[in-house]
Order: sequence, then structure tokens, then C-alpha cells
Amino acid sequence: MKHSRAQIVATIGPASKEKDILKQMISHQMDVARLNFSWGTYEEHAAYINSIREVAEELNKKVPIIQDLSGPRLQQKEGHNFDSSADSIITEKDLKDLEFGLEQSVDYVAMSYIGKAEDVLEIKNAIRKLGKNTPVIAKIERQESLTDIDRIVEVADAVMIARGDLGNAIPLERIPWVEKEIIEKCKKKKRPVITATQMLLSMTENPKPTRAEVTDVFFAIINGSDAIMLSEETATGKYPAETIIMMEKITQEAEKHYKREINML
Repeated sequence: MKHSRAQIVATIGPASKEKDILKQMISHQMDVARLNFSWGTYEEHAAYINSIREVAEELNKKVPIIQDLSGPRLQQKEGHNFDSSADSIITEKDLKDLEFGLEQSVDYVAMSYIGKAEDVLEIKNAIRKLGKNTPVIAKIERQESLTDIDRIVEVADAVMIARGDLGNAIPLERIPWVEKEIIEKCKKKKRPVITATQMLLSMTENPKPTRAEVTDVFFAIINGSDAIMLSEETATGKYPAETIIMMEKITQEAEKHYKREINML
């Protein structure tokens, strides 16, 4: 089966934890698994990790696992926001989660709410103190991170354009251009760049995406994304496998018109 060059990252959760669902997802070109540590217990995450690795081995595939740390967030009734009163980008919860993730040998650590290059270096130092050298993905979702984007790209191992929180930090109409600019900066430095959030959101409840979502995914690839990510669509949605299949179809169609180098996770 033909495989897209750009990678598909899928968040694993209650909707996709069963091995038969994971098998369908990995068989239909889910390349990377993301675990969101804003939710769930260590027991649940350990079970996800074991299932991902067992199914990947069965299918003779390598599926890297991203541990996505919460960072200083304030959980509210209608979502969450960055805790601007936090002294450090890494919370006590993050440090405990990080220790667990590294014990499980996750392949990447994604750090939420990166504001400057020093935040990336801080999480890298925390990883080294735990005896590992796991690559760090800098999540771009604050105005401050846009101000220091060149230095962040320089020190990070990969970058995630986290458009959900970014859309709370800057006017929504700026998101497409900011996305394009960050992708271009990452391409120049040969840093893998992931475009994330609400890519096929309607498929959380529906078996088909909207035309606007298809266009969004298409242009994320055309603009040079090395990977595109699904969140609640595959973590809690009704159609996790179908969403992967649709994402792969759109990506392959976009790549017929796109010939740039892909930086792999």
C-alpha cells in the first residue's frame, strides 16, 4: 500500500485503546502515537504504551510515542488556559509525569506553553537529570513563543504548532499566516514541524469531515508540514480508524502537488 511521506500523529485515548482499533489505525498509516498527560492515570497510559508497541510489533512497524506534558495550565469549565502566574514552564506534575514517561522509554517529550528558548533547555536539562537524552518537541501556543521563534526552532528537536491555545493567544485570523511562517522557519533549519488541533474535528462525531477541514489538512501539507496531528478525533471520537484513513487520503492527494523534503520524527 502506498504511504504518504508526511507523518500522521494520532492521540490515543479511550476511543482508540483497544488493540483491534489500534491495528486498524496503524495499518492505515498512523505513524506516531501521542499520549496527552493532561488526562488519564499512569495505569491507563502504561496500558496504551504496551498496546501500541505490541500491535506495532505484530504489524512489523515502528510507531514512536510522544509524551505530551501539560505545562502550567488552569483547567476551567469551558477548557483550559495558560497559568501566567507560574514560576516555571515545568510544573511538579510535569516532573512526575516526565519520570514516568522516561521509565516507559517514550520516544519524544512535547512541552506545552514554551515561551522562549530557555524553556526548551530547561526541559532538556530535566530529561538529562533523569539519565535520558529524549528529543524535545516545543509546542508553540503563546505570543511569547512567536517573539522568540527563531531561537526556539534552533534549540528544539521538533516543533508543534498547537493552534488551539495559539488561537486563544493571538487573533484567529492570524493563525494561517503564523502557521505558514513557522513551517518555513522549521524547514530552513531542517526541524520536523507538526501542525495540530481541530484538523478533522467534526469526525469526532461524524463519519466524514467538512470541506473546510479537508482544505485545512491539504494546505498544511502543501505549506510544508512534516506531520499533522489528530487530537480528540482519535482519543475520544466515534470514528478513530476512519479519521486516520481520511487523513491519509487527503495527505496523499496533497503530496501529488508537493515535492519538498520531509523531516521525519
